[in-house]
Order: sequence, then structure tokens, then C-alpha cells
Amino acid sequence: MLDNINQLLLRNDDLLNAKTPLFINLPVDDFFQAYQTLYPQAELTFYNTNYQRHQHSRQLAIEKSTTVFSASYQSEVKHDLVIIQFPKSKAELNFTLAMLAASTTEECLILIVGENKSGIKSVAKQTASQLSDCVKVDGARHCLLFAANLIPNQEEFELAKWLKPYAFSINETEVNVVALPGVFSHNGLDMGTKVLLENLPKKISGKVLDFGCGAGVIASYLGKTIPNTQLHLLDVCALALYSAQETLKINGLTGTVFPSNSLSDVQGKFDQVISNPPFHLGLKTNYQATETFLSKIKPHLKAKGKVTVVANSFLRYQPIMEEAIGHTQILAKQKGFSLYHCSI
Repeated sequence: MLDNINQLLLRNDDLLNAKTPLFINLPVDDFFQAYQTLYPQAELTFYNTNYQRHQHSRQLAIEKSTTVFSASYQSEVKHDLVIIQFPKSKAELNFTLAMLAASTTEECLILIVGENKSGIKSVAKQTASQLSDCVKVDGARHCLLFAANLIPNQEEFELAKWLKPYAFSINETEVNVVALPGVFSHNGLDMGTKVLLENLPKKISGKVLDFGCGAGVIASYLGKTIPNTQLHLLDVCALALYSAQETLKINGLTGTVFPSNSLSDVQGKFDQVISNPPFHLGLKTNYQATETFLSKIKPHLKAKGKVTVVANSFLRYQPIMEEAIGHTQILAKQKGFSLYHCSI
């Protein structure tokens, strides 16, 4: 099976001929075996900021390939073709293009592909300072494909310069936050997390896991208000992990920050799991990672371990928690969000 985006790319195989193609955040399916068949001499590089896609890329049986999972891409290899899936966050596309100048040839073709509803129709206007000759070359399967060239002499890329700072204060505790484009709560504290932090359980201590940490907002607030906690932060997104590490740092905190596809890389047991869990992957609503987390977290809880989760009230997480973990109560219900709390 091929994703619609990859079907559109294969319709335009005359644009795909390259020696050192770079694929950024594309759906991972049989497209890449087809590509290898078309161009067997090509040396493929997969750069993913999503850990799940990174894992899938590593499982592809392609001999001449490299996989990268990182907040930014830097390489000595000069790529003559770059294919980018248009991201959910428009600012993330500009961020991605900014990092490419040092790793591409002068003749490098940039292909940007995405679903019609993603906002891709405005890509030429959005990237006017970074791309030249940006034109639509095809459309099918509710997707569009654009081709362009990078404008030379771009400013040297520095990852830290793309961190956007803001601060918030709850119960007289101020937390400073920095976040890269595309990271949840990039522009400020979201309402769900605010409801969670204003209504936290009274007793929190020991080893704490922030599941789906984003920019590290929850963990940093806990670290500043309850200094004896041992902070562990996970996310599926490399951009979030870098942001979370930097947020901890500017607040004078330390913690273990690591990638995980839901609970794939979680080890050990925790006294408390606190989360504003994600329910989106790209443009599509996706509850699987969170439902897996809730149904499988119990073996990772210590005796009397607790789970606290905030979610939109229409998401029925309470029955899942009741069945998988234990009696679940609602600590707060505000602004369309519910705060669920349970213990084993």
C-alpha cells in the first residue's frame, strides 16, 4: 500500500532521478522500494523528526541508505534532490528549508508534497524568501506537488536561533519556555496544560514521567514547585525533545529526555505519570498512541503509582483508565477539558 502522497510522487518519477536524494518526514511505505528499483545507484537519506517514522525507515531493506532522527539535519553529503512533506506547522517548513543550504548542491531540486487541506496551496508565497521558481507540477489523490530551487546565499543555520521564548506564571511560580517551530504550545501555554497545572494532585514526589512532553512545560513546572522530583520526559518528536531539554536548562533543572513511540522505549517504573497527551499525528486525528499509553502504562508504575491526564472532555479516556489502571476520578472540569486521576 502506498500513501496518497507517495502515489503522487511516483506519478512524477521523471523528477525523482538523483544520486543523493534526501527524504524529509515522508510516509514510510513501499514507495522507497519502488524508488530503489527505479534508481538503483541512488544513495538514500531519510531524515525524520518523528521517532515512529524513523523506526520504520530503519526497518526498510535498502542497502544504500542512511537514517537520521534529530532536531536538525546537517550532513557532509551534498544532496541533489530533497523531498519534503508539507508539515502541519507552516513555520516548520521555513525552519526545515533554512537548514538545507549547507547540505545541498547548487542544482538541487526541492520537491514539496502535501495534502490539499494542509495549507500547501500557499507554499510559494510562504517560502518566497527561501525558494525560487516555486511552481505546482501535479495534483492527484487530494494532494499537491510543488517544485522549486533554493535561493543561494542563505544565512548560516543555527538551531538555537529558532527557539521561540515565552514565560507563564501559575500560583506565583514562573516558568520560562523555549520551543522550536512545530512543537506543541510553540506560541504560549495551551489551555489544557493550564487546567492541569492549576489542579495538580496535592502529593507528587519521586520519579515522574511527563508523557508527550512537548517543550517540557509540565516537567519544568513540577521541577520548580517540587524540587525533589526526578524528571523523565518523552516525546515522539525530535523538535520537542530538543525544546524540552533547553526549557529545563533555562529553568536551572535537569531531567532525562528521550524519544519514544508511545511506550516503545520506556524502561523502569514511575511514582507518577503526568501528561497532556497528544492526539494528532500530522493533520489527522489520532488517538492510538495515547490509548496505547493508558492501556499499557500500569506495568511501568510503582506500588501506589498514580496517573494524571488532562484531555478534551469529549475524549473518553476515563473508561480506558478505569479498566487498565484503577479507579479514576475527575479532579477538574474546565474550559472544555477534564483532568483525570487514578492510582493502582
